Amino acid sequence: MNAPINRRKFLRHSLLAGGAAVGLSSIEEKVLADEIRTATPTTPNPRAADRLQLPRGKIGSLEISRVICGGNLIGGWAHSRDLIYVSTLVKAYHTDEKIFDTLHLAEQRGINTVLTNPSAGRVLSDYWHAEGGKIQWISDCATADIKAGIKQSVDDGAHAIYIQGSRCDQMVRDNRLAELEQAVSLMREQGVPWGLGAHSLDTVRACVKAGFEPDFWAKTLHQDNYWSATPADRRLPFDEVNGKRRDHDRHHDNMWCTDASGTIACMGALKQPWIAFKVLAAGAIHPRQAFQWAFESGADFICVGMFDFQVVENSTIAQRALENVTQAGRSRPWRA
Repeated sequence: MNAPINRRKFLRHSLLAGGAAVGLSSIEEKVLADEIRTATPTTPNPRAADRLQLPRGKIGSLEISRVICGGNLIGGWAHSRDLIYVSTLVKAYHTDEKIFDTLHLAEQRGINTVLTNPSAGRVLSDYWHAEGGKIQWISDCATADIKAGIKQSVDDGAHAIYIQGSRCDQMVRDNRLAELEQAVSLMREQGVPWGLGAHSLDTVRACVKAGFEPDFWAKTLHQDNYWSATPADRRLPFDEVNGKRRDHDRHHDNMWCTDASGTIACMGALKQPWIAFKVLAAGAIHPRQAFQWAFESGADFICVGMFDFQVVENSTIAQRALENVTQAGRSRPWRA
């Protein structure tokens, strides 16, 4: 006996055979009908993608594409509001082979750098040595021991390093600036570009006040005109590292830049290159809305987590956004 046909496959077959979405009774059916009408391949062949050359900037001696591939999706650290299965799903999807495909496709489309955790060192090494990949790696050094993370990252081939935003936020929030200064001193000794990350604007201000002069900053930036954004009057400093709240009007893994205008002003006064991350608010804002706005707001680079099936569209949008951004249209000069 043939294997049972599941409802989704049956519906797809019926719609294709019938040619019309007559009698669709559920949201799923209507969405699937739209999907069928506008279907495009969802597993692009990285070897067959059109080549694209994105503009680049420099951090130290590194030449970096203005779009950087984020590592959260590859590593399975998915921001998913209150959905509890998403990180597991993402990790199941991203086999080594799928990661290789994604990175090959990114390189084909002009993205020459990935930003991710030290735990990715093994798969990146395999990508370089077994797959012939050339992508550069910026490590966030976020292991249990930040000093060990710095050393591990450099030993595993990271081209640049920085203190991950949550770690930096926590050290500033908890008045552990002496510990942060020790980590900064260790990074300076590694012979690669180094930086400081932050979600909270208070973290950047504290680091500047402490006299830290990194080679680059990694600071969140996104608009707040999406449905799940925390109401403006309920946002607090260090929300991102203070845990989830049960109050629906408080932070719950739903916002990473609580003061966009303040961030734009603060970063505009700094002379170091700025990598803006979370520009899509973890999938809540479309790249068409976010990319050009981030560049116009002063970001020198944007870090974007991408599935393989998003790389071609995102790189095309980024290319157009960069073409539209002029010096007069930016809130700060290019710093890289």
